[in-house]
Amino acid sequence: MLPSIDPTTTKSWAELKVLAKESNSSIQELFQKDPKRVEKFSFELESTYFDFSKNTIDDDTMSALLALAKECELADAIKALFSGAKINQTEDRAVLHTELRRLSEKSSYSDQVRKELDKVEKASDRIINGEWKGYSGRRITDIVNIGIGGSDLGPKMVTYALRPYWKSIKPHFISNVDAQQLHEELEELNPETTLFIIASKTFTTQETMTNAETARSWFLKNGGSEPDVSRHFVAVSTNKKAVEEFGIDTENMFEFWDWVGGRYSLWSSIGLVIACTIGYSDFENLLLGAEAMDNHFKDSDFENNIPIVAALIGIWHNNFLGYESQAILPYDHRLRFLPSYLQQADMESNGKSVDRSGKKVNYQTGPIIWGEPGTNGQHAFYQLIHQGTKIIPCDFLMIANPAHEYTDHHDKLLSNFLAQPEALLKGKSKEEVQAELQESNGLDIDVLPFKIFEGNRPSTSILVNELNPFNLGMLISFYEHKIFVQGVIWNIFSFDQWGVELGKQLAKPILAEIQKKETGNHDASTSALMKGAQDMRK
Repeated sequence: MLPSIDPTTTKSWAELKVLAKESNSSIQELFQKDPKRVEKFSFELESTYFDFSKNTIDDDTMSALLALAKECELADAIKALFSGAKINQTEDRAVLHTELRRLSEKSSYSDQVRKELDKVEKASDRIINGEWKGYSGRRITDIVNIGIGGSDLGPKMVTYALRPYWKSIKPHFISNVDAQQLHEELEELNPETTLFIIASKTFTTQETMTNAETARSWFLKNGGSEPDVSRHFVAVSTNKKAVEEFGIDTENMFEFWDWVGGRYSLWSSIGLVIACTIGYSDFENLLLGAEAMDNHFKDSDFENNIPIVAALIGIWHNNFLGYESQAILPYDHRLRFLPSYLQQADMESNGKSVDRSGKKVNYQTGPIIWGEPGTNGQHAFYQLIHQGTKIIPCDFLMIANPAHEYTDHHDKLLSNFLAQPEALLKGKSKEEVQAELQESNGLDIDVLPFKIFEGNRPSTSILVNELNPFNLGMLISFYEHKIFVQGVIWNIFSFDQWGVELGKQLAKPILAEIQKKETGNHDASTSALMKGAQDMRK
């Protein structure tokens, strides 16, 4: 169990509040004061480089933040995580997604994990090699992953990030209960060559099972028969009875366990779609990359620990400087789903307002996570990041070596990746703007104040040699551990998600009322909306 330590009662929290009030040096001034700043606040692991030097930190700040981590007993929390202690106390569960990628050494979980990985390997090999045939004898060409939340966001993000590693299978992802998504995907598919993966631990998730039943009906209406369902549908679940009732052969049921949270499940059998798309050996390389970051996180001193340093900088920004938002800005099209993946990973984990003792917190917890790939974002919301009233720390991510031959494109992408953090750091002074406007601009308004950039806006830059499975696994694991560290220090439970339950509970009676064309007993606004929707549908 994790102890309940209110961080605001610690000596280091009080010290950090004083440091925040007294902080008057810009980031540029911090660079000028310390010639070794980049060396001090940058780290390299394997072939990934993390540069934290453009953040509003100095030696005193980091010293106090590291002391905060120690006062909050982070070292014991890390040991509890890796030892299998039931740190998800509100659900009485261990948190052991790291066991799914512990490939280099044996543990008490190795046998059951290996058994499922072997099943994933055999199935993915058969599908990729064409041995797995559809009902007409044709090989499978398309896989549709039907899931939601962690059963969709993680596998989808990884699969598309590793597009150059695809073999013979085209993946599709269905998550939204809005049938438009399912309709558009099914229009392109042939039931003879399509395999559906139904990813639901309980096999009762409303969105997933609604989509699964509709996909099953589509399959039966377009040439498939009841006995053929077992060839074209597999399940990732723990509910054997429901899987059998659906018509899926339980030999094609892949298991994962209650110690694997949904948003941490891509490493498990939930990653079946990944293995079927990129091949099992590269799926295992993904696990090995995550394991490398696990080992670094578990074994490194706090001051040299990349996820811990990142987490502490985030706490400094969020709790002491009032920066409550975090932008994820990958400069690579393949990582276009990373911001939405990290939205769930972070906001579902640390979007809590009650501490581990059940008391309401009086400080900020999880930040708002959002973002888009560069350079698209530069033409959308960077205006606010550069000149808006809100300070938004940014994570810029760049892949040094692309998977294509268009070097001119990549040079321009790289130049933008380097320029944007520099612009946030330096800004543009009144004197610099005046020099640019020496000649009249011909307008009837003085544009000088509008072209000034304050600068001093924090950012982290992450440079990856190439986007391969190993490096991607390491990057995802980095963010997982950063989120965990922040949850420990904020004294919250990061591995439950009770906040998603209420809306689901209220939707059930409302659905029954909609089907009966009733309005029910709700607040005036909800009743009016229900009546308006029913009138429109008539």
